[in-house]
Amino acid sequence: MKYYFAPMEGITGYVFRNAHRACYPGMDKYFSPFISPNSNTCMNSRERNDVLPEHNGSLELIPQILTNRAEDFLRTLEELADYGYREVNLNLGCPSGTVVPKGKGSGFLAFPDKLDAFLEEVCQGAEEKGISVSVKTRLGLEDEEKFPRLLEIYNRYPLKELIVHPRLRIDYYGKFPRMESFAYAVRESRAPVCYNGNLFARRDIESLSAQFPDVKAAMLGRGLLASPGLCAAAPGGEEEDRRTMRRFHDMVYEGYREISFGDKNVLFKMKEFWFFFIRRFSGGEKLLKKIRKAQRLSDYETAVDMVFGSLPLLDEADLSVLEK
Repeated sequence: MKYYFAPMEGITGYVFRNAHRACYPGMDKYFSPFISPNSNTCMNSRERNDVLPEHNGSLELIPQILTNRAEDFLRTLEELADYGYREVNLNLGCPSGTVVPKGKGSGFLAFPDKLDAFLEEVCQGAEEKGISVSVKTRLGLEDEEKFPRLLEIYNRYPLKELIVHPRLRIDYYGKFPRMESFAYAVRESRAPVCYNGNLFARRDIESLSAQFPDVKAAMLGRGLLASPGLCAAAPGGEEEDRRTMRRFHDMVYEGYREISFGDKNVLFKMKEFWFFFIRRFSGGEKLLKKIRKAQRLSDYETAVDMVFGSLPLLDEADLSVLEK
């Protein structure tokens, strides 16, 4: 099984990715938080910094693009090609209320004819430049029965991979993934299929492999944010796990400080980090409140020392929280 780290807006930027790669080697691909081009620019400064080759070392990064305009996609693809990228990913899965009403992300799925024309243009343009296109998709907006029509469209084009999050947009991240539709994708897709959704523990990955032996790739997001070593080849004991988690945290923390975010922004970023990370610690709710209330780095560091110094690790993340 190949493992991909899903893009998580505001969290999995290059500082986070490099720390994860150093502490938990073996991830096959990382996907960038989406780039959202417009008619004036391909990327803003934050998006460009995130994908610069010098900021990503040896890890394999796949830039993800969110747009419904072929010309914007192709201009962004051209700039990414100049940086040496040979694969880009189209985001057709984002369920955000700020994205969907614009007909982007999973909102684009409501317009299959426009999507078909879009893919025809971008796949042809990408092929001319020697760039592969993969797609990350949901099953649709509100009606699971429309997914076969979407898959029929995807099958017309030489997609490198189809990453399927088997939920509708209206599901957001709740409800259980709709596995019958995923099975349909596995049977009918011309492109190799990657699974994404609700992989929070090793048993979840093992169950996926047993149920779908032909699926050779899995994308994980929230599960890896809570348990960053979830895909590690040989998990160690609790103390080794704790030491690695502390090293990982410290690398992320120092990485944000080194790029001169300022104390306030560093605290904001690390509080986002801990929303998921705390789920590996038993009884962490009280100390999470301390982390959230910290207004100075010294207060933050004291709270973090208490977490690592006093709380036992759980075998797995708190699934009830991650499933929200």
